[in-house]
Amino acid sequence: MLKLQWKTLCLPVLAGLVITTAHAQVKERTIEEIKAESIARAERGAYPLGGLDPSDVKEALSLIQSRDRDEWARGWSTVAERYMAQAAKAATPQEAANAYKRAWRLYYFAQWPVPSSDGKKVAYANALDAYAKYAQTLDPPLEVVKIPFEGKEIVGYLRLPKNAKEPVPMALAISGLDSRKETVAETYGEILKHGIGFFAVDGPGTGQAPLKVSPTADRMFSAVLDYLEKRQEVDKARIFTHGVSFGGYWTTKLSIVEQKRLLGAVVQSPPVDVFFTEKFLREGTLGNREYLFDLAPAFVNVFEGAENIDDLARLLPNMSLVKLGLLDKPSAPTLIVTGAKDTQVPMAEVDLLLRSGTSPKEAWINPVGGHLGREPKGWTDPVIYSKVILPWELRLVEQSRAK
Repeated sequence: MLKLQWKTLCLPVLAGLVITTAHAQVKERTIEEIKAESIARAERGAYPLGGLDPSDVKEALSLIQSRDRDEWARGWSTVAERYMAQAAKAATPQEAANAYKRAWRLYYFAQWPVPSSDGKKVAYANALDAYAKYAQTLDPPLEVVKIPFEGKEIVGYLRLPKNAKEPVPMALAISGLDSRKETVAETYGEILKHGIGFFAVDGPGTGQAPLKVSPTADRMFSAVLDYLEKRQEVDKARIFTHGVSFGGYWTTKLSIVEQKRLLGAVVQSPPVDVFFTEKFLREGTLGNREYLFDLAPAFVNVFEGAENIDDLARLLPNMSLVKLGLLDKPSAPTLIVTGAKDTQVPMAEVDLLLRSGTSPKEAWINPVGGHLGREPKGWTDPVIYSKVILPWELRLVEQSRAK
């Protein structure tokens, strides 16, 4: 477990920060507002605190008095360290697994939304360590895969169904801006019992990805497909993909540029065109309240060549799938999942995607849901996956068997 003195490397984000632009004036949550909202979300299992014990959340937040990034990381990490110690002394493998998993979730939130300071970088390294220890207890096992890529490597998690007798269908699961391959791997554990494997990977600019966001960063996913096609355990004719939020952008793009290699694609709240305009950046992304805090700074962190909001405003338009000339092309069978009240990715994106191209698409739209279709009274991420996405994926695979 890595240790580091807690000092701020970059400019701290102050309580009540007001971001002023030529287009709008928005106010980020204060630390007290963040605390109240975090506890409320933890108690109802809402993102990004799903899976965290509310008592752990309250304890960590009691140690945090400001929006300083390293203080944030330290508070959550302090609670996580206790579970790491418990795991080391556990009487049974299951007790150790539970403690490591609890520690991983806390370290993950210590670096949330992105590891943008010394303390958050240490927290992220510790999250990887805790997850690796937890993953060693999984059955069927999780394989850490390292794919050589442009002088670096793509790190992903591969899990296969137990006792598979023949090559299996495979889900390529891509994380979003602030989720990680660890979180999507947890989601996709449910698919194994259906005879389908998964490969979980961080999106560009996040986690252990070997490159940052750019208009050509999807080439890393093409390299993953190359790798999966070479695995004897994988049925290369039945690989489908799923991306959440900004991961949905990559999945949408892959459904077009890799159409011939994909059985299908699930895209959740995918940015397509409007999202990448300067107007939406300054009026919809800065200070967004559906996001807990620091949405725009998180995007700055993942983009190649971005150091501030003005850089982001310059770079974003180049990502538009309209500008890239892709939306009029055929795509793999696609399921679009979103909420009509999504403020992070406008519904106009879904409408545009549904009306574009030459291939039929399906959509599940929660009329009272927000980003990714989430709704506080029941439609949490696990529920949406189990009741909406997984059934579609299983139908996709079953239909392929009949052909």
